[in-house]
Amino acid sequence: MYQTSIVQHSKNACKLNTPITQLDVSRRMENNAAKPGKSFGKGMWVITWLIGIAMLTMFFAEREETRINPNQTPVSSLSAEGIKEVSLKRNQQGHYVTSGKINDVAAVFLLDTGATDVVVSGRLAKKYGLNRGPANRATTANGTTLVYATRIDRLQIGDIILYDVAASINPNMDDFILLGMSALKHIEFSQRDNILTLRYHQ
Repeated sequence: MYQTSIVQHSKNACKLNTPITQLDVSRRMENNAAKPGKSFGKGMWVITWLIGIAMLTMFFAEREETRINPNQTPVSSLSAEGIKEVSLKRNQQGHYVTSGKINDVAAVFLLDTGATDVVVSGRLAKKYGLNRGPANRATTANGTTLVYATRIDRLQIGDIILYDVAASINPNMDDFILLGMSALKHIEFSQRDNILTLRYHQ
């Protein structure tokens, strides 16, 4: 009697446990089937978010670059007398910064009438293929430093092109180019409001 009761109880337990086990398996299968869709949706959201961040970064980077250099495409014209003219806008810091070229390679110039020469950093000098000549001592805003004489074969701003321009390489300077008087002495310039007009008589 006791043995029969155990067998009967075991059979009843099997009957009770079987539906629960099948239901649990079914739910797990449904959950596993749903995971790829959820993962795909989450992946698309992450990709969209990353694209949005990249676009915002590019937008603000371009805006900042335009704020510093409002003359990325200098406006050129030719007067009735055949004089080449380039008009430059002053940036928000009160400086005239413009895009141009050195030896046919893109460059960005900061006009500086207080600089004797066109001054190029050491790293940029390599980029433009400028060779170091004799060393000299020069006085800068940060004190006295060693610079090297060089020559720029071709310097261009808009339609104004200068040849064989005296320049200096300053290895201790940040990566920018001062457009000094060795270039500006060949150009007539006048200022009106926030516009600086360069005129070149060939």
